[in-house]
Amino acid sequence: MKELDFSDFPPGTVTEYTTLVCLACIFDIFTKQIGLAPRSAYTEIKRYSPTVAEMTSRNAVRPFFDSDEKHPRCPYCNAAKRWHARLDTHCIEGGKTTDAPRRKLVKAVEKKKDQFAVLELKSNRRNAFFDWLDTLRITLDLNEPAWLLEATRAYLERKIPKEKWAEMFEGLRTVRPSSRLEEGWERAGARLFLTPALYNECLLVQYLVSRSHEHGGRTLEGRLTLMELIRRMRKGGYLASHSIEGGDQFEIFEKLLDEVAGSGQLKLYYIVDRREFIEKVKSVYASYA
Repeated sequence: MKELDFSDFPPGTVTEYTTLVCLACIFDIFTKQIGLAPRSAYTEIKRYSPTVAEMTSRNAVRPFFDSDEKHPRCPYCNAAKRWHARLDTHCIEGGKTTDAPRRKLVKAVEKKKDQFAVLELKSNRRNAFFDWLDTLRITLDLNEPAWLLEATRAYLERKIPKEKWAEMFEGLRTVRPSSRLEEGWERAGARLFLTPALYNECLLVQYLVSRSHEHGGRTLEGRLTLMELIRRMRKGGYLASHSIEGGDQFEIFEKLLDEVAGSGQLKLYYIVDRREFIEKVKSVYASYA
């Protein structure tokens, strides 16, 4: 199947979710529990459109499940791979940088309404940020030191989408803060220098990706507890420059999240690729019929 093209979208504005759905479970519900004939069940299942929560939840429930195995079996009914269908969902964050390519893509997929579903939901920037962060955490290998640079690049792509960060990070060895810079960044050899404020935001993202209650989070500055991270940001002038005040570290932490994640409402556009689902439903119906 031809993949959808998201190359016109800035990195960090599209989040991909993949889940498996067991059609044996679905047909069992429609034919045995509800009592429909296989043909009627096939008609209902073919037009079935899962909810956003079902397709994007990190805790899948029947008939959805997640597996990295080459030949997985359904955890609910033990059905083999031929009974499974994959659903790919792409979430696009609304905004000036994505509106034009989104309209173009939606116009193209709406011509194939039976194969794709387009859903629109209202959300807020903090929820969108944590969904992005959760996906980032899954894609990174926290056992490899390189994840720190990968997380830094991912945040910069999200923060400043117009810059070609893939080229900027090619051959890069380290990222450091520079008090000489008043804004932006500068690359020198294999080193990338960021303003202290931007560098501290990257540390916060790294902390959020890797934090634990016992030992804090790993960052380019080593493992930091929340108190140590806040102390560093206060010493570097980040809190004062962003008018962040608070009575305790958790209040300050909440305000830091608002600063990094952004505030206010936004629209999320979900494009669901149903092509494999439709094909598998046909083959499963043939088995039942």
